[in-house]
Amino acid sequence: MGLQKILNPSDIVVVANTADDIWISGNLVSPDLDTVVYTLANMVDRSKWWGIEGDSFSTSEFLKRLGHGEMMALGDLDRAVHIFRSDLLREGRTLSQATKRLCQALGVKERVFPMTDDSVSTMIETPEGEMHLQEYWVGRCGKPDAKAVRFEGIEKAKPSPQFLDALSKEENVLIGPSNPVTSVGPILALKSVREILKTKRVVAISPLAGDMPFSGPAAKFMRAWGYPVNDQGVADLLGCVDLMVVSPESSYPGPSVKMNTFMKSKEDSVRLAREIAELMELI
Repeated sequence: MGLQKILNPSDIVVVANTADDIWISGNLVSPDLDTVVYTLANMVDRSKWWGIEGDSFSTSEFLKRLGHGEMMALGDLDRAVHIFRSDLLREGRTLSQATKRLCQALGVKERVFPMTDDSVSTMIETPEGEMHLQEYWVGRCGKPDAKAVRFEGIEKAKPSPQFLDALSKEENVLIGPSNPVTSVGPILALKSVREILKTKRVVAISPLAGDMPFSGPAAKFMRAWGYPVNDQGVADLLGCVDLMVVSPESSYPGPSVKMNTFMKSKEDSVRLAREIAELMELI
């Protein structure tokens, strides 16, 4: 995370999507939240941008030998984090409390909050029936057509107290170049979040290069929601953005700044972070 290199840890607040979360082999896997924590702890596997660098998969492989296949290949160190989190949840802690404990254990000084302490699941409607996002993307490799996307449980879910507190205090909000439907969409769909964001200065980095997503099923999901796969579609989908940061080839007609948003190295991440921070007058 480039911002980590140029800002004080106390100035960084990260809110992570938890609608991708799923229980596997008795433990809660929280992919977006874990990727944020691992990145800030400088231990993320940068070749995949998920999991822990240098992790082994002995437990996962032995489970397969025992006839207990898992939908996701979980590394041994990664699994330890899931056990750590899940035991805290089983003791009655909230996901926010468990995340704070995890950050403390890994030496993460930035403030990292789950979007909610309630259960929300992203569900994908396909010609083969409805399935959880992880089943769609990991189990089925994103191959089925996506007819619709919904967030199960979102109507009753509340933003985590820490998220609401930070949102009320911060004036500048940066939406990263994540999938606008399944990574950002659940956060914005929580009660009152969009309304509060309309009172803030919101800058969003487009996840597209021209009309193509850098990675993942963003295009399929945007079409499933009826949005064109371009920066105008991203801005309309988010619905609360004051300024878009787009790639040089973008044709977005709204308020925007063109930058090289493609990040393939740490240096690229720091460069873009510095440009964004200067744009938002954070440094």
